[in-house]
Amino acid sequence: MSLVVIDARHSPLSKVNALAKLAATLVLGVALILSIDAVSAGVALALTALMLPFARLPWRQLWPRLWPIVLAAGIAAVGTLLYGRPDGQMHVEWGLLRISDGSIALALAILLRVMAIALPSVVLFATTDPTDLADALAQLARVPARFVLGALAALRLVGLLIGDWRELGDARRARGVADRGRIRRLAGQTFALFVLAIRRGTKLATAMEARGFGASGRRTWARVSRLTAADAVIVAITALIAAAAMATAMWAGTWTWILGL
Repeated sequence: MSLVVIDARHSPLSKVNALAKLAATLVLGVALILSIDAVSAGVALALTALMLPFARLPWRQLWPRLWPIVLAAGIAAVGTLLYGRPDGQMHVEWGLLRISDGSIALALAILLRVMAIALPSVVLFATTDPTDLADALAQLARVPARFVLGALAALRLVGLLIGDWRELGDARRARGVADRGRIRRLAGQTFALFVLAIRRGTKLATAMEARGFGASGRRTWARVSRLTAADAVIVAITALIAAAAMATAMWAGTWTWILGL
């Protein structure tokens, strides 16, 4: 297992403030979870896909981030199709399996909705540096600095944990421990990684405390996070996509408030 690194230096989205990207994904996500229908989700997904070439992200590097979401959306759609609430004409009925017009429509809506929410989120955050996001949250959103810096440090350690897992596996195989019993090997290696993570986290916390990360009072920042006109444009585009999706669904008569289900 390895982290997928995307070269976003040539993408215009890399210059957009991280807080604006977060606001854009929240605007579109909230609009799409208000209703479960295929029309609004389909319109949002289509408009987002049309904007994708402007991001200038290599598809070969973007796909490894998307395929787990596509797989999860497909599994959720299939489950809804087979076991969803029956409504309308019944096509297949065999034991617990019931495929009807209602389950087909609901499965399609769930598939499109998951993709419509996930695609812009993956694209926007693929071009976001975690440090930039931490700076924006602490300086602009006024999130407590201790929480932000702790989360940033934990996120930075993910890559190290993956490397530790690989090294632990190699070391155990070199000693002949991992020759048999995959379940036992997995449990032992997981416990070893857990212990190693606690030790590294303790050392990191001590080092951060020694450097004044936990001090009270107003702290300074190496980089100043500012909002620009480009940030407003990104949020406005996503708001227009959300409004277009909602208006189209209402015009088509498919919009259904989720609270009314």
